[in-house]
Amino acid sequence: MTAPFGRLLTAMITPFAPDGAVDYARVWELAHHLVDTGSDGIVVAGSTGESATLSDDEKVALFRTVVEAVGGRARVVAGTGTYDTAHSVVLTRRAAEAGCYAVMAVTPYYSRPPQAGLVAHFEAIAAAGPLPVMLYNIPARTGRRIEVDTLARLAANPGIVAVKDAVGDPAFTTETVAAVEGAMAVYSGDDVNTLPIMAVGGVGVVSVAAHLAGIQVKQLVEAAAAGRLEEARRLHLALAPLCRALFLEPNPIPVKAAMDRLWAPVGVPRLPLVPAAAATVAAVEEALAAAQQA
Repeated sequence: MTAPFGRLLTAMITPFAPDGAVDYARVWELAHHLVDTGSDGIVVAGSTGESATLSDDEKVALFRTVVEAVGGRARVVAGTGTYDTAHSVVLTRRAAEAGCYAVMAVTPYYSRPPQAGLVAHFEAIAAAGPLPVMLYNIPARTGRRIEVDTLARLAANPGIVAVKDAVGDPAFTTETVAAVEGAMAVYSGDDVNTLPIMAVGGVGVVSVAAHLAGIQVKQLVEAAAAGRLEEARRLHLALAPLCRALFLEPNPIPVKAAMDRLWAPVGVPRLPLVPAAAATVAAVEEALAAAQQA
């Protein structure tokens, strides 16, 4: 299975200025940093980007900023999924106008629609076109899983080309790959599961850890794709403590604090998220130092 958006996509944080406004100059710098350290694509305004607290105008401005910054070097994937189908369609059209390469559509949350509702929702987003769609299957955040039979049905839609699998169930992922193989690419939605998912046919990862260890994450996915399993295993084990540390508190609290400390000022999360505890930041730093020796 080919990787329609590349092997490594980074789910980008959204930098904020001290007054809480989006810092678009820092967004520009961060997009270049991510591509320079291995990202083939950037997911903008996903859950790591605090999409829940961004206005539509802020999201579109983010799309435009990242496209202008690195659109010629990387695939820009816009997070346009919401729990409202009509709203998601409008955002998808605005992402296309902004020049994005593709969109990512999360499972509708809160309303917990039946599987038939999921099919209709995602097909409406695909029909808004012309951008290809990556589904985002993350039941821990949405309260609803896109089931394997539903994924197989959606894979028949030529506009739906990939799924970000953050289900956290190896058996489910195995069934997903078998059901959609050749029609829908499966990306890991959890850094710690990248190698296991690629081992059964996944094509890459939508990463959080690549903010801090993009070179190592890129080496991992390339080794796994090439069948160099000993190299991939070594990198997987080296990165695993960092992957765990980045989720000691709800994402993106730890990664945002680490980037603010180790890269450049990116601000604190918007409420109801809060800044990371000092112990979390220390754990991320310690794990990162170890990963960089891989």
